[in-house]
Amino acid sequence: MKNVTVTMEDSVAEWARLEAARRNTSVSRLIGEMLAEKMRHDDAYERAMNEWLARPALFSSDGSAYPRRDEVHGERS
Repeated sequence: MKNVTVTMEDSVAEWARLEAARRNTSVSRLIGEMLAEKMRHDDAYERAMNEWLARPALFSSDGSAYPRRDEVHGERS
């Protein structure tokens, strides 16, 4: 593990102290867990985006305009 120094506004530090106490942990551990969760979330999002972009396109266009809604669905009464 690495030790780092973090600079934050007083109000943020106060919130972190209170939140850490509420969770019965240290501010250091709280911040480490929050950053680890952010990292997992970002990694999962990036993985999902890359999987989506790697899929074959479900539609294609020859450059002409798409049909209007009424052309596709007809007149509804």
